[in-house]
Amino acid sequence: MSRLEVFGVEGIGEIRPGDDLAGIIAEAVELLDGDVVVVTQKIVSKAEDRLVAVDPDDPDGHRRVILDESVSILRRRGDLVISETRHGFVCANAGVDLSNVERGYAALLPEDSDRSARRIRDGLRARAGVEVGVIVSDTFGRTWRRGLTDVAIGCAGIGAIVDYRGTEDSLGRELHVTEVAVVDELAGAADLVMGKAEGIPVAVVRGVDPSWLRRGEVRAEIVRDPAEDLFR
Repeated sequence: MSRLEVFGVEGIGEIRPGDDLAGIIAEAVELLDGDVVVVTQKIVSKAEDRLVAVDPDDPDGHRRVILDESVSILRRRGDLVISETRHGFVCANAGVDLSNVERGYAALLPEDSDRSARRIRDGLRARAGVEVGVIVSDTFGRTWRRGLTDVAIGCAGIGAIVDYRGTEDSLGRELHVTEVAVVDELAGAADLVMGKAEGIPVAVVRGVDPSWLRRGEVRAEIVRDPAEDLFR
């Protein structure tokens, strides 16, 4: 694989609870077998009615939601909370987000983002007759580095990790630890065409290695076991 095509899908419109995301996506873009569809967490949460009412004038109301969505608090600094969610994600404010939702509401992470991705993938197969991978993406900060990037919080039809252990590098040396989180890399690439304020919540990545298109789950493959975590 020496070339990828990444493009945003326009015309999705405002998503509301109960909307059929697969049907909306299938009508907005012509997909091909082997495409990877990247869908932002925000519209998945909206479609699944993962919205809670908060008092926009009461900062403590927002903080209570964050605590409710956290299983542990790792760090606090001012209004920023770094916590672990029940999904195993370590992120700011337990993924609770006030951006791009109506005033007076906060969006929570999907209950099971891998399941959400499977539902969209199955729906696209039924409506468009295509076999695609689906990634649910969200914006995370990164330990030790400034700036944000999109990562995968759920996937279906694409392996989360490509394992190069046991293969050889360009000089013939055996690789022992190289595992590449390809779903995170594809989520980051998709974010470049979706942007943060352009209102494009879906992107398509075309031309991925067909060997990546297999059963995959973010929670099973990417979330690190706490026993292996050197930073907590």
